[in-house]
Amino acid sequence: MTTIRRFSCNDLLRFTSFNMSFYMTYLARWPDYFHVAEGPGNRVMGYIMGKVEGQGESWHGHVTAVTVSPEYRRQQLAKKLMNLLEDISDKIDKAYFVDLFVRASNTPAIKMYEKLGYIIYRRVLRYYSGEEDGLDMRKALSRDVEKKSVIPLKRPITPDELEYD
Repeated sequence: MTTIRRFSCNDLLRFTSFNMSFYMTYLARWPDYFHVAEGPGNRVMGYIMGKVEGQGESWHGHVTAVTVSPEYRRQQLAKKLMNLLEDISDKIDKAYFVDLFVRASNTPAIKMYEKLGYIIYRRVLRYYSGEEDGLDMRKALSRDVEKKSVIPLKRPITPDELEYD
C-alpha cells in the first residue's frame, strides 16, 4: 500500500544528494508542493518538489523534481504525484499553468509528461550544465481558459532569457 504525505524536514535528511539549504528554503516557503510516497516500512517510493511563481498570466506551478525509485516505476506513482501538484496549483494557488524542465535526451520522461497532457513549450539551449538542451514543458490549468500559456514558442531560447522569481 502506498501513502502520499507532505514532506517533513526529516525527509530531506533521507536524501544525501540534496543541496540541503536550497531544498530547506523551498520546503519552508512552499510546503504544499512537497510530497513523498511511502510504501511498507516507510520505504520511500518517490517524491515531488515544487513551488508557485510568476506574475499576472505567468503565475504558475513549477515542478522542481519528481522522482520514482526504479522498483516502483510503471505503477502510475509519478502520475499521482504530478496530479497532486497540479491540483494544488489549480485549486489553491489559482495558477494559469504548471511547468517543468526535462533533459532533451530523456525520451521516457518526455513521453510520460506528454501522456499527462504536457506540451513542449520551448527549447532552452544548453540549460543543463551549459551542455545539454532542456525542454520547458507546460500544461494549462483551468484559469487559462484560452490556453495562451501553452502556445509553443517558435524559437529556442538561452538560459539567460528565462525569468525567475
